[in-house]
Amino acid sequence: MSDSDETTYQGAETTGFQSPAQDYIEHVVDLARVLDLRRPGMYPVRVQGQAFQERGIREGDILIANTAGSPAHGRVAVAVLQGSFRLATLERRGGRWFLLPSGTKEAVPVSDDAEIWAMVAGLVRETV
Repeated sequence: MSDSDETTYQGAETTGFQSPAQDYIEHVVDLARVLDLRRPGMYPVRVQGQAFQERGIREGDILIANTAGSPAHGRVAVAVLQGSFRLATLERRGGRWFLLPSGTKEAVPVSDDAEIWAMVAGLVRETV
């Protein structure tokens, strides 16, 4: 048998009927599209520490931080406190914003030393 006599399988030459399951096959999920990561101001941020477990945020989770997001009472924000990034719950009191940083019960008023960097818009967990 010579090389020219060999036949190779060509998927387009399949005979028979298409699988009934073919109608239910989904495309690959593009997380960058679903989480809107291509939009300016959207950043994935990996969580270190376990101070926000009561909010369902665990160490190793990936938060989607939206720097253009509007602050909202009770929402989780990525805050800059004295030069370091921390997760904090936002509170609105008497027309002012306060941060309740992870790992503390003391509210910190938003100021030059305590600012909101981004609002948490989503969460991705690699392990369940």
